[in-house]
Amino acid sequence: MEHAKHIILVFAVMAVLAASASGQVQVSAQVDSGKDIYVGEGFTFYIVIQGSDNAGQVDLEPLRQYNPQSMGSRKHSSTNIINNKRTQRITTIMTYTLTASQAGQTQLPSLTVEHEGKTYKTNPVAVNIIKPGTTDQLDLEVTLSQQQCYVGQPVIMTVKFYISANIGDFQFNIPAFSNDAFYIEEPDVSNPQAKLYRLNTGITVMVSQYRLVHKDKDSILLSFSKVLIPKRSGKIAMQPASVSVAVAVGRTRSRDPFDSFFGSQVNYRRFMVASEPLELEVLPLPRQDKPAQFYGLVGQYTISASATPTTVNVGDPITLTVKIGGSKYLKPIQWPALEQVPALAANFKIPSQKASPTIDNEFKVFTQTIRANNDQVTEIPPIPLAYFDAEQGRYVTAKTEPIKLEVAPTKILTNADLEGSDFTPINREIEAIRKGLSANYEALETLDDMSFSPLAAIGSPGYAVLWAVPLLGLVSSFLVKFFSHTSPEKAAARRHRQACGKALGQLKILASTDTIQQNEQLVSIMKNYIGEKFDKTAGSLTPDDCYDAIIAATQDSQSADKYKSIIAGFEAGRYAPMEIKTDSDKIRQVSELVRNIEKNCRI
Repeated sequence: MEHAKHIILVFAVMAVLAASASGQVQVSAQVDSGKDIYVGEGFTFYIVIQGSDNAGQVDLEPLRQYNPQSMGSRKHSSTNIINNKRTQRITTIMTYTLTASQAGQTQLPSLTVEHEGKTYKTNPVAVNIIKPGTTDQLDLEVTLSQQQCYVGQPVIMTVKFYISANIGDFQFNIPAFSNDAFYIEEPDVSNPQAKLYRLNTGITVMVSQYRLVHKDKDSILLSFSKVLIPKRSGKIAMQPASVSVAVAVGRTRSRDPFDSFFGSQVNYRRFMVASEPLELEVLPLPRQDKPAQFYGLVGQYTISASATPTTVNVGDPITLTVKIGGSKYLKPIQWPALEQVPALAANFKIPSQKASPTIDNEFKVFTQTIRANNDQVTEIPPIPLAYFDAEQGRYVTAKTEPIKLEVAPTKILTNADLEGSDFTPINREIEAIRKGLSANYEALETLDDMSFSPLAAIGSPGYAVLWAVPLLGLVSSFLVKFFSHTSPEKAAARRHRQACGKALGQLKILASTDTIQQNEQLVSIMKNYIGEKFDKTAGSLTPDDCYDAIIAATQDSQSADKYKSIIAGFEAGRYAPMEIKTDSDKIRQVSELVRNIEKNCRI
């Protein structure tokens, strides 16, 4: 069937190519009609851009109910011969997976495609969605580890699929995994026999298989889990999960005598089983008593530290090791902010370079080299770790034990220390030679007149270069300073004017790159824009600070709220066990927000 799908697609592309030889770009939409489309199963949707090797920007909002997932794009090249003239055509095919939730004949709407500065409309596509049958030989259970949690607190969703029949292919549809209310993370899998399985939405899971008796039937259990990290508070309703399965319903013997070597063929019918809907109540983190060091850890954590050596001189390296554990979800743990511990920052030199942490025996281990900067240091002070204890419903700050140190002053070596404090001739012969050599240079005629005359230096060409160049530089700098003099107010106004253009330029560069630091770069650009536009310190800005600055300058609460939400979401991704991807749509959204703020700004 997969081979037939590609054949159908290739013939469709060739038909489009043959139908147009004008050289203009044409955009159309197609679906894979090589197999039936069932409720809850993913099917393939194509956007074909004929006459270009570049993909376009597609507005997928009309297809939101089908949960569109991009599967990338690929290019096709073909050669046409018309009237003995050879032309080569290139076609780009953008592929998406859609999932239907209702049965019946329906029409996929036309989409808007932005391509190389022009706007195109695709054709609507008719599809027939078939409802699978039901059977008691299949069962699906979906459970949550808890029904109530706090924002940022991991909750485990477990999917159990029971099979009591002979089946063929199957497809899971887990709406919660595509719900933008959650960050999704892989849990720890203790079963070494678990196998990697890719859902039709592109998400991978580790599936464990067991044999057991379920509802009085010998069954096979396929089980997998995901960690859901809620992004916001409130009650989150989760639609039922489902799985569509090809179930064997009988055998058919072929009438073709050549097929007798292979026996009868198994007939399959499509069946579906669904789980019960779920609801998760997410509580907000309290604002009261929130520690300054809190960066989003939710759960229960421990922290300890050790150092070696503990007897050193001033400036000697000390290897500080910090271990953080207590939770099996260690990914959200960040580097301890040693620079924010006053006693550490005052008494130790802390390099800005940091080594990557390691995982050791369920602990996240951080190693850093520090150096005492005075001999009055007696200990490495406690290092704090702030987290929210979901069981107790309060913030907790754990601290390491202080580490005792013995720091001795470092002696500064002088030239006398290196050469020796006294110089004494070794013997009389050397002394006599030294004096004899001195006697040879006692006559005045051996001396040169090295006296210096300022008047003579002014008229000397060599000296003229020496004093004229610095003087010319001084005069030039004075003139530049005089004509380009600007006040702090003018400099601030220039920063305000240039903030928008600078941010948009950086966003354009970011959209054309693909790095693992893309999320942090986007947040940095957004904060730098607010800092330069409104005279704020970008490094210390919080999402709420950005919101307040935008409201004060524009009174545009909608833009301020979106700006705050984007920064908060990406910052949460740095400490929660999640993976957020910065795509071109997100960058374009930020660019539009910057333009709106600039347009409505009264500064």
